[in-house]
Amino acid sequence: MSDDQIFDVVVIGAGPGGYVCAIRCAQLGLKTALVEKNSRLGGTCLNVGCIPSKALLHSTEIFHEIKTHSSAHGIICKDLKHDLSALMKRKDGVVDQLGKGVKALVTKKGVTCLDGHAKLIGQGKLEISDGKSSGTYSAKDIILATGSKPVELPFLPYDGNVIVHSDHGIAFDQVPKKMIVVGAGAIGLELGCVWSRLGADVEVVEFLPEICPQLDAEVAKSARKILEKQGLTFKLSTKVTSVKVAKGSATLVLEDSSGSTEVSADRVLVAVGRGPNTENLGLTEIGVEQDERGRINVDSSFQTNISGVRAIGDVINGPMLAHKAEEDGVACAEMIVGQSGHVNYDLVPGVIYVDPEIANVGLSEKQAQEQGIEVRTGTFPMAANGRALATGATDGMVKVVADAKSDKLLGMQIVARGASELIASAVAHMEYGGAAEDLARTIHAHPTLSESLKEAALSADGRGLHSF
Repeated sequence: MSDDQIFDVVVIGAGPGGYVCAIRCAQLGLKTALVEKNSRLGGTCLNVGCIPSKALLHSTEIFHEIKTHSSAHGIICKDLKHDLSALMKRKDGVVDQLGKGVKALVTKKGVTCLDGHAKLIGQGKLEISDGKSSGTYSAKDIILATGSKPVELPFLPYDGNVIVHSDHGIAFDQVPKKMIVVGAGAIGLELGCVWSRLGADVEVVEFLPEICPQLDAEVAKSARKILEKQGLTFKLSTKVTSVKVAKGSATLVLEDSSGSTEVSADRVLVAVGRGPNTENLGLTEIGVEQDERGRINVDSSFQTNISGVRAIGDVINGPMLAHKAEEDGVACAEMIVGQSGHVNYDLVPGVIYVDPEIANVGLSEKQAQEQGIEVRTGTFPMAANGRALATGATDGMVKVVADAKSDKLLGMQIVARGASELIASAVAHMEYGGAAEDLARTIHAHPTLSESLKEAALSADGRGLHSF
Protein backbone atom coordinates (compact mmCIF):
# COMPACT_ATOMS: atom_id res chain seq x y z
CA MET A 1 0.00 0.00 0.00
CA SER A 2 1.44 3.37 -1.04
CA ASP A 3 1.77 6.37 1.28
CA ASP A 4 -1.06 8.17 -0.50
CA GLN A 5 -3.42 5.37 0.60
CA ILE A 6 -2.52 5.58 4.28
CA PHE A 7 -4.14 8.27 6.44
CA ASP A 8 -4.50 9.22 10.06
CA VAL A 9 -8.23 9.72 9.55
CA VAL A 10 -10.69 8.77 6.81
CA VAL A 11 -14.15 10.32 7.05
CA ILE A 12 -16.89 8.54 5.10
CA GLY A 13 -19.64 10.92 3.96
CA ALA A 14 -19.26 14.58 2.99
CA GLY A 15 -22.40 16.05 4.53
CA PRO A 16 -22.21 18.84 7.15
CA GLY A 17 -20.95 16.45 9.81
CA GLY A 18 -18.43 14.71 7.58
CA TYR A 19 -16.79 17.61 5.79
CA VAL A 20 -16.64 19.74 8.94
CA CYS A 21 -15.08 16.83 10.82
CA ALA A 22 -12.52 16.37 8.04
CA ILE A 23 -11.63 20.06 8.10
CA ARG A 24 -11.16 20.04 11.87
CA CYS A 25 -9.01 16.90 11.66
CA ALA A 26 -6.79 18.58 9.08
CA GLN A 27 -6.56 21.72 11.25
CA LEU A 28 -5.32 19.52 14.09
CA GLY A 29 -2.48 18.19 11.96
CA LEU A 30 -3.98 14.85 10.98
CA LYS A 31 -3.52 13.47 7.48
CA THR A 32 -7.17 13.33 6.48
CA ALA A 33 -9.23 11.93 3.61
CA LEU A 34 -12.91 12.54 2.91
CA VAL A 35 -14.85 9.91 0.94
CA GLU A 36 -18.02 10.81 -0.97
CA LYS A 37 -19.89 8.65 -3.47
CA ASN A 38 -21.92 11.51 -4.98
CA SER A 39 -20.54 13.95 -7.51
CA ARG A 40 -21.06 16.94 -5.24
CA LEU A 41 -20.05 17.33 -1.60
CA GLY A 42 -22.50 18.56 1.02
CA GLY A 43 -24.64 15.50 1.59
CA THR A 44 -28.41 15.52 1.93
CA CYS A 45 -28.40 18.95 3.55
CA LEU A 46 -26.81 20.82 0.68
CA ASN A 47 -28.06 18.76 -2.24
CA VAL A 48 -31.65 17.74 -1.49
CA GLY A 49 -32.42 19.02 2.01
CA CYS A 50 -31.70 22.17 3.99
CA ILE A 51 -30.37 24.39 1.22
CA PRO A 52 -32.68 23.68 -1.75
CA SER A 53 -35.75 23.68 0.49
CA LYS A 54 -34.80 27.05 1.98
CA ALA A 55 -34.22 28.46 -1.50
CA LEU A 56 -37.71 27.32 -2.49
CA LEU A 57 -39.20 28.64 0.73
CA HIS A 58 -37.64 32.05 0.19
CA SER A 59 -38.77 32.32 -3.44
CA THR A 60 -42.31 31.29 -2.58
CA GLU A 61 -42.41 33.61 0.44
CA ILE A 62 -41.69 36.53 -1.88
CA PHE A 63 -44.45 35.42 -4.23
CA HIS A 64 -46.95 34.88 -1.42
CA GLU A 65 -46.11 38.18 0.27
CA ILE A 66 -46.62 40.16 -2.93
CA LYS A 67 -49.77 38.26 -3.82
CA THR A 68 -51.47 38.64 -0.45
CA HIS A 69 -50.08 41.81 1.13
CA SER A 70 -48.65 44.15 -1.51
CA SER A 71 -51.82 46.25 -1.82
CA ALA A 72 -51.70 47.05 1.90
CA HIS A 73 -48.33 48.69 1.26
CA GLY A 74 -49.66 50.71 -1.63
CA ILE A 75 -47.95 48.46 -4.16
CA ILE A 76 -50.23 47.37 -6.99
CA CYS A 77 -49.30 44.18 -8.83
CA LYS A 78 -51.56 43.04 -11.64
CA ASP A 79 -51.53 39.63 -13.32
CA LEU A 80 -48.99 38.27 -10.88
CA LYS A 81 -47.76 34.78 -11.76
CA HIS A 82 -44.81 32.50 -11.17
CA ASP A 83 -42.42 30.68 -13.48
CA LEU A 84 -41.78 27.31 -11.85
CA SER A 85 -38.90 26.42 -14.15
CA ALA A 86 -37.09 29.67 -13.33
CA LEU A 87 -37.77 29.15 -9.64
CA MET A 88 -36.23 25.68 -9.82
CA LYS A 89 -33.30 26.99 -11.83
CA ARG A 90 -32.51 29.50 -9.10
CA LYS A 91 -32.71 26.75 -6.47
CA ASP A 92 -30.35 24.54 -8.47
CA GLY A 93 -27.96 27.45 -8.92
CA VAL A 94 -27.77 28.05 -5.18
CA VAL A 95 -27.05 24.36 -4.59
CA ASP A 96 -24.39 24.24 -7.29
CA GLN A 97 -22.64 27.37 -6.00
CA LEU A 98 -22.52 26.07 -2.44
CA GLY A 99 -21.38 22.65 -3.60
CA LYS A 100 -18.43 24.15 -5.45
CA GLY A 101 -17.69 26.28 -2.40
CA VAL A 102 -17.57 23.28 -0.07
CA LYS A 103 -15.25 21.38 -2.43
CA ALA A 104 -12.89 24.36 -2.68
CA LEU A 105 -12.96 24.89 1.08
CA VAL A 106 -12.22 21.27 1.95
CA THR A 107 -9.38 21.10 -0.57
CA LYS A 108 -7.84 24.38 0.64
CA LYS A 109 -7.91 23.11 4.22
CA GLY A 110 -5.65 20.21 3.20
CA VAL A 111 -8.19 17.38 3.06
CA THR A 112 -7.78 14.71 0.36
CA CYS A 113 -11.09 14.02 -1.40
CA LEU A 114 -11.69 10.45 -2.54
CA ASP A 115 -14.56 9.71 -4.93
CA GLY A 116 -16.54 6.50 -4.55
CA HIS A 117 -18.43 4.23 -2.21
CA ALA A 118 -16.57 3.12 0.90
CA LYS A 119 -16.90 -0.23 2.64
CA LEU A 120 -15.16 -1.26 5.83
CA ILE A 121 -13.14 -4.47 5.54
CA GLY A 122 -11.67 -4.56 9.04
CA GLN A 123 -8.33 -3.89 10.74
CA GLY A 124 -8.44 -0.18 9.97
CA LYS A 125 -8.92 -0.74 6.27
CA LEU A 126 -11.62 0.19 3.80
CA GLU A 127 -12.27 -0.39 0.13
CA ILE A 128 -13.35 2.52 -2.05
CA SER A 129 -14.96 1.84 -5.42
CA ASP A 130 -16.21 4.32 -8.01
CA GLY A 131 -17.90 1.66 -10.13
CA LYS A 132 -14.96 1.38 -12.52
CA SER A 133 -12.06 0.66 -10.22
CA SER A 134 -11.40 0.18 -6.54
CA GLY A 135 -8.60 0.67 -4.06
CA THR A 136 -7.79 -0.21 -0.48
CA TYR A 137 -7.00 2.49 2.06
CA SER A 138 -6.12 2.44 5.74
CA ALA A 139 -6.44 4.83 8.67
CA LYS A 140 -5.90 4.88 12.40
CA ASP A 141 -9.43 6.27 12.75
CA ILE A 142 -12.35 5.77 10.35
CA ILE A 143 -15.30 8.08 10.99
CA LEU A 144 -18.74 7.15 9.67
CA ALA A 145 -20.76 10.23 8.70
CA THR A 146 -23.10 8.84 6.05
CA GLY A 147 -26.20 10.74 7.16
CA SER A 148 -29.82 9.71 6.82
CA LYS A 149 -32.52 8.84 4.31
CA PRO A 150 -36.32 9.20 4.20
CA VAL A 151 -38.29 6.60 6.13
CA GLU A 152 -40.60 4.56 3.90
CA LEU A 153 -43.92 3.27 5.21
CA PRO A 154 -44.66 -0.33 4.12
CA PHE A 155 -48.14 0.58 2.88
CA LEU A 156 -46.94 3.80 1.14
CA PRO A 157 -43.98 2.69 -0.99
CA TYR A 158 -42.29 5.44 -2.95
CA ASP A 159 -42.71 5.45 -6.71
CA GLY A 160 -41.09 8.86 -7.25
CA ASN A 161 -44.12 10.11 -9.15
CA VAL A 162 -47.31 9.97 -7.07
CA ILE A 163 -45.98 8.69 -3.73
CA VAL A 164 -42.88 10.78 -3.07
CA HIS A 165 -40.40 11.77 -0.37
CA SER A 166 -38.61 15.05 0.25
CA ASP A 167 -35.95 14.50 -2.43
CA HIS A 168 -38.74 14.41 -5.02
CA GLY A 169 -40.71 17.18 -3.29
CA ILE A 170 -38.10 19.83 -4.04
CA ALA A 171 -38.11 19.13 -7.77
CA PHE A 172 -41.67 18.82 -9.12
CA ASP A 173 -41.95 19.98 -12.73
CA GLN A 174 -45.48 21.25 -12.17
CA VAL A 175 -47.57 22.42 -9.25
CA PRO A 176 -49.83 19.65 -7.91
CA LYS A 177 -53.55 20.32 -7.96
CA LYS A 178 -54.00 18.40 -4.72
CA MET A 179 -51.18 17.29 -2.44
CA ILE A 180 -51.51 15.18 0.67
CA VAL A 181 -48.65 15.52 3.15
CA VAL A 182 -48.31 12.62 5.57
CA GLY A 183 -46.57 13.97 8.68
CA ALA A 184 -46.70 17.44 10.24
CA GLY A 185 -43.03 17.72 11.13
CA ALA A 186 -40.46 20.12 9.72
CA ILE A 187 -40.18 18.55 6.26
CA GLY A 188 -43.92 18.11 5.76
CA LEU A 189 -44.78 21.64 6.88
CA GLU A 190 -42.01 23.30 4.88
CA LEU A 191 -42.71 21.58 1.58
CA GLY A 192 -46.44 21.82 2.20
CA CYS A 193 -46.04 25.60 2.45
CA VAL A 194 -43.88 25.78 -0.69
CA TRP A 195 -46.49 24.10 -2.88
CA SER A 196 -49.46 25.74 -1.19
CA ARG A 197 -48.01 29.17 -1.94
CA LEU A 198 -47.67 28.19 -5.58
CA GLY A 199 -51.31 27.18 -5.81
CA ALA A 200 -51.61 23.57 -4.66
CA ASP A 201 -54.45 22.45 -2.40
CA VAL A 202 -52.41 21.02 0.48
CA GLU A 203 -53.82 18.80 3.21
CA VAL A 204 -51.59 17.60 6.05
CA VAL A 205 -52.39 14.30 7.76
CA GLU A 206 -50.87 13.85 11.23
CA PHE A 207 -51.16 10.83 13.53
CA LEU A 208 -50.60 12.93 16.68
CA PRO A 209 -53.24 15.29 18.12
CA GLU A 210 -51.21 18.40 17.28
CA ILE A 211 -48.34 19.51 15.04
CA CYS A 212 -44.83 19.99 16.42
CA PRO A 213 -44.86 17.72 19.52
CA GLN A 214 -41.67 19.39 20.76
CA LEU A 215 -43.71 22.53 21.52
CA ASP A 216 -46.20 23.24 24.27
CA ALA A 217 -49.79 22.83 23.13
CA GLU A 218 -50.59 26.55 23.14
CA VAL A 219 -47.57 27.38 20.97
CA ALA A 220 -48.17 24.51 18.55
CA LYS A 221 -51.83 25.46 18.21
CA SER A 222 -50.88 29.06 17.53
CA ALA A 223 -48.50 27.94 14.76
CA ARG A 224 -51.09 25.65 13.22
CA LYS A 225 -53.77 28.35 13.19
CA ILE A 226 -51.39 30.64 11.33
CA LEU A 227 -50.67 27.96 8.73
CA GLU A 228 -54.39 27.28 8.34
CA LYS A 229 -54.94 30.97 7.71
CA GLN A 230 -52.34 30.72 4.95
CA GLY A 231 -54.27 27.92 3.23
CA LEU A 232 -53.05 24.60 4.64
CA THR A 233 -55.63 22.21 6.06
CA PHE A 234 -54.93 19.63 8.75
CA LYS A 235 -56.33 16.25 9.72
CA LEU A 236 -54.98 15.57 13.21
CA SER A 237 -55.20 12.36 15.23
CA THR A 238 -55.52 10.64 11.86
CA LYS A 239 -53.65 7.73 10.34
CA VAL A 240 -53.31 6.43 6.80
CA THR A 241 -54.37 2.79 6.59
CA SER A 242 -54.05 2.06 2.87
CA VAL A 243 -53.48 3.58 -0.56
CA LYS A 244 -54.44 2.82 -4.15
CA VAL A 245 -52.49 4.38 -7.02
CA ALA A 246 -53.99 4.52 -10.49
CA LYS A 247 -53.75 6.81 -13.52
CA GLY A 248 -51.43 9.34 -11.92
CA SER A 249 -53.29 9.81 -8.66
CA ALA A 250 -53.59 8.19 -5.26
CA THR A 251 -56.58 7.45 -3.07
CA LEU A 252 -55.77 7.23 0.63
CA VAL A 253 -57.95 5.67 3.29
CA LEU A 254 -57.76 7.78 6.46
CA GLU A 255 -58.92 6.69 9.87
CA ASP A 256 -59.73 8.84 12.90
CA SER A 257 -62.03 8.59 15.92
CA SER A 258 -65.11 9.06 13.75
CA GLY A 259 -64.26 6.29 11.30
CA SER A 260 -62.72 5.96 7.83
CA THR A 261 -62.74 8.38 4.91
CA GLU A 262 -61.12 8.49 1.49
CA VAL A 263 -59.17 11.35 -0.01
CA SER A 264 -57.50 11.55 -3.43
CA ALA A 265 -54.49 13.54 -4.60
CA ASP A 266 -52.12 13.70 -7.53
CA ARG A 267 -49.12 13.88 -5.16
CA VAL A 268 -48.63 12.25 -1.74
CA LEU A 269 -45.59 13.53 0.12
CA VAL A 270 -44.59 11.11 2.88
CA ALA A 271 -42.68 13.00 5.57
CA VAL A 272 -42.71 10.78 8.63
CA GLY A 273 -39.07 11.09 9.53
CA ARG A 274 -35.65 9.90 8.48
CA GLY A 275 -33.53 6.86 9.30
CA PRO A 276 -29.76 6.28 9.44
CA ASN A 277 -28.07 5.59 6.12
CA THR A 278 -25.87 2.63 7.05
CA GLU A 279 -26.45 0.04 4.34
CA ASN A 280 -23.59 -1.50 2.34
CA LEU A 281 -20.89 -0.08 4.60
CA GLY A 282 -19.67 -3.48 5.78
CA LEU A 283 -20.80 -2.82 9.36
CA THR A 284 -22.34 -6.24 9.95
CA GLU A 285 -19.38 -8.01 8.39
CA ILE A 286 -16.87 -6.45 10.79
CA GLY A 287 -19.24 -6.52 13.78
CA VAL A 288 -20.17 -2.88 14.36
CA GLU A 289 -23.07 -2.81 16.82
CA GLN A 290 -26.32 -1.04 15.90
CA ASP A 291 -29.57 -0.48 17.78
CA GLU A 292 -33.06 -1.60 16.79
CA ARG A 293 -33.48 1.47 14.56
CA GLY A 294 -30.24 0.85 12.69
CA ARG A 295 -28.32 3.62 14.43
CA ILE A 296 -24.68 2.94 15.24
CA ASN A 297 -23.95 2.55 18.94
CA VAL A 298 -21.15 4.82 20.16
CA ASP A 299 -19.71 5.88 23.49
CA SER A 300 -19.10 9.45 24.69
CA SER A 301 -16.08 9.77 22.39
CA PHE A 302 -18.04 8.60 19.30
CA GLN A 303 -16.17 5.30 19.40
CA THR A 304 -18.01 2.17 18.26
CA ASN A 305 -17.37 -1.27 19.70
CA ILE A 306 -14.73 -1.75 16.99
CA SER A 307 -11.46 -0.01 17.82
CA GLY A 308 -10.63 2.78 15.39
CA VAL A 309 -14.16 3.06 14.00
CA ARG A 310 -16.19 6.09 15.10
CA ALA A 311 -19.53 7.55 14.01
CA ILE A 312 -21.18 10.96 14.10
CA GLY A 313 -24.29 12.83 12.95
CA ASP A 314 -27.48 11.20 11.74
CA VAL A 315 -26.14 7.65 11.98
CA ILE A 316 -25.99 7.83 15.79
CA ASN A 317 -28.54 8.70 18.46
CA GLY A 318 -29.80 12.27 18.72
CA PRO A 319 -31.61 14.85 16.61
CA MET A 320 -31.03 14.50 12.89
CA LEU A 321 -29.95 18.08 12.31
CA ALA A 322 -27.07 19.47 10.28
CA HIS A 323 -25.80 21.70 13.07
CA LYS A 324 -25.81 18.80 15.53
CA ALA A 325 -23.79 16.74 13.04
CA GLU A 326 -21.27 19.57 12.65
CA GLU A 327 -20.77 19.79 16.41
CA ASP A 328 -20.35 16.00 16.55
CA GLY A 329 -17.70 16.26 13.86
CA VAL A 330 -15.68 18.95 15.60
CA ALA A 331 -15.86 17.20 18.98
CA CYS A 332 -14.91 13.85 17.46
CA ALA A 333 -11.86 15.31 15.72
CA GLU A 334 -10.69 17.00 18.92
CA MET A 335 -11.13 13.83 20.95
CA ILE A 336 -8.94 11.89 18.50
CA VAL A 337 -5.99 14.16 19.36
CA GLY A 338 -6.71 14.11 23.09
CA GLN A 339 -8.55 17.40 23.40
CA SER A 340 -11.79 17.88 25.35
CA GLY A 341 -14.33 17.97 22.56
CA HIS A 342 -17.87 18.48 23.85
CA VAL A 343 -21.43 18.81 22.56
CA ASN A 344 -24.26 20.05 24.78
CA TYR A 345 -27.11 17.97 23.39
CA ASP A 346 -29.60 19.66 25.73
CA LEU A 347 -29.16 22.89 23.79
CA VAL A 348 -29.51 21.84 20.16
CA PRO A 349 -32.04 24.29 18.66
CA GLY A 350 -34.70 23.11 16.27
CA VAL A 351 -36.24 25.22 13.51
CA ILE A 352 -39.09 24.80 11.04
CA TYR A 353 -38.61 27.33 8.24
CA VAL A 354 -42.21 28.18 7.47
CA ASP A 355 -43.41 31.79 7.76
CA PRO A 356 -43.49 32.67 10.57
CA GLU A 357 -40.67 30.35 11.54
CA ILE A 358 -41.02 27.96 14.45
CA ALA A 359 -37.97 27.55 16.72
CA ASN A 360 -37.32 25.93 20.06
CA VAL A 361 -34.50 25.01 22.40
CA GLY A 362 -34.33 23.23 25.72
CA LEU A 363 -37.37 22.03 27.65
CA SER A 364 -40.97 22.89 27.00
CA GLU A 365 -43.20 23.59 29.99
CA LYS A 366 -44.74 20.14 29.66
CA GLN A 367 -41.36 18.41 29.44
CA ALA A 368 -40.10 20.26 32.53
CA GLN A 369 -43.20 19.30 34.49
CA GLU A 370 -42.79 15.67 33.43
CA GLN A 371 -39.31 15.81 34.97
CA GLY A 372 -40.78 17.13 38.22
CA ILE A 373 -39.42 20.65 37.77
CA GLU A 374 -41.53 23.52 39.05
CA VAL A 375 -41.49 26.26 36.42
CA ARG A 376 -42.51 29.81 35.72
CA THR A 377 -43.38 30.81 32.19
CA GLY A 378 -43.64 34.07 30.32
CA THR A 379 -45.22 34.73 26.94
CA PHE A 380 -45.30 37.67 24.58
CA PRO A 381 -47.39 38.07 21.42
CA MET A 382 -45.63 39.33 18.31
CA ALA A 383 -48.69 41.52 17.68
CA ALA A 384 -47.48 43.73 20.55
CA ASN A 385 -44.01 44.22 19.06
CA GLY A 386 -43.46 47.52 17.23
CA ARG A 387 -41.11 46.17 14.56
CA ALA A 388 -43.48 43.27 13.88
CA LEU A 389 -46.36 45.68 13.41
CA ALA A 390 -44.31 47.93 11.11
CA THR A 391 -43.23 45.02 8.92
CA GLY A 392 -46.45 43.03 8.86
CA ALA A 393 -45.01 40.19 10.95
CA THR A 394 -47.50 40.18 13.81
CA ASP A 395 -48.34 36.47 13.72
CA GLY A 396 -46.75 34.37 16.44
CA MET A 397 -45.51 34.46 19.99
CA VAL A 398 -42.55 33.82 22.29
CA LYS A 399 -42.65 31.57 25.35
CA VAL A 400 -39.96 31.40 28.03
CA VAL A 401 -39.69 28.51 30.51
CA ALA A 402 -37.67 29.10 33.69
CA ASP A 403 -37.01 27.15 36.88
CA ALA A 404 -39.37 28.56 39.52
CA LYS A 405 -36.75 28.27 42.26
CA SER A 406 -33.48 29.27 40.59
CA ASP A 407 -34.85 31.30 37.64
CA LYS A 408 -32.51 29.35 35.34
CA LEU A 409 -33.65 29.42 31.72
CA LEU A 410 -34.85 25.94 30.82
CA GLY A 411 -36.26 26.52 27.35
CA MET A 412 -37.70 28.88 24.80
CA GLN A 413 -40.20 28.49 21.99
CA ILE A 414 -40.68 31.06 19.25
CA VAL A 415 -43.22 31.40 16.48
CA ALA A 416 -42.12 34.52 14.61
CA ARG A 417 -40.61 35.80 11.42
CA GLY A 418 -36.87 35.28 11.79
CA ALA A 419 -37.23 32.84 14.71
CA SER A 420 -34.29 30.85 13.33
CA GLU A 421 -32.05 33.85 14.07
CA LEU A 422 -33.75 34.89 17.32
CA ILE A 423 -33.32 31.47 18.95
CA ALA A 424 -29.52 31.93 19.03
CA SER A 425 -29.94 34.51 21.80
CA ALA A 426 -31.71 31.96 23.98
CA VAL A 427 -29.07 29.31 23.25
CA ALA A 428 -26.28 31.73 24.22
CA HIS A 429 -27.89 32.62 27.55
CA MET A 430 -28.68 28.98 28.32
CA GLU A 431 -25.17 27.81 27.42
CA TYR A 432 -23.68 29.65 30.38
CA GLY A 433 -26.60 28.70 32.67
CA GLY A 434 -28.24 32.11 32.46
CA ALA A 435 -31.49 33.03 34.17
CA ALA A 436 -34.64 34.57 32.78
CA GLU A 437 -33.52 37.70 34.65
CA ASP A 438 -30.28 37.76 32.62
CA LEU A 439 -32.27 37.77 29.40
CA ALA A 440 -34.68 40.35 30.78
CA ARG A 441 -31.77 42.65 31.71
CA THR A 442 -30.05 42.26 28.32
CA ILE A 443 -30.44 45.42 26.26
CA HIS A 444 -32.13 44.79 22.92
CA ALA A 445 -32.21 47.42 20.19
CA HIS A 446 -35.54 49.12 19.51
CA PRO A 447 -37.44 48.53 17.34
CA THR A 448 -36.49 44.90 16.74
CA LEU A 449 -38.25 41.57 16.80
CA SER A 450 -35.68 40.43 19.38
CA GLU A 451 -37.34 42.65 21.99
CA SER A 452 -40.07 40.02 22.16
CA LEU A 453 -37.59 37.65 23.86
CA LYS A 454 -36.79 40.24 26.52
CA GLU A 455 -40.49 40.89 27.06
CA ALA A 456 -41.27 37.19 27.44
CA ALA A 457 -38.50 36.89 30.03
CA LEU A 458 -39.88 39.88 31.91
CA SER A 459 -43.34 38.33 31.80
CA ALA A 460 -42.00 35.20 33.49
CA ASP A 461 -41.65 37.39 36.58
CA GLY A 462 -44.87 39.32 36.02
CA ARG A 463 -42.98 42.43 34.90
CA GLY A 464 -43.91 42.60 31.23
CA LEU A 465 -43.69 46.19 30.02
CA HIS A 466 -45.50 46.02 26.69
CA SER A 467 -48.09 43.27 27.16
CA PHE A 468 -51.46 43.50 28.85
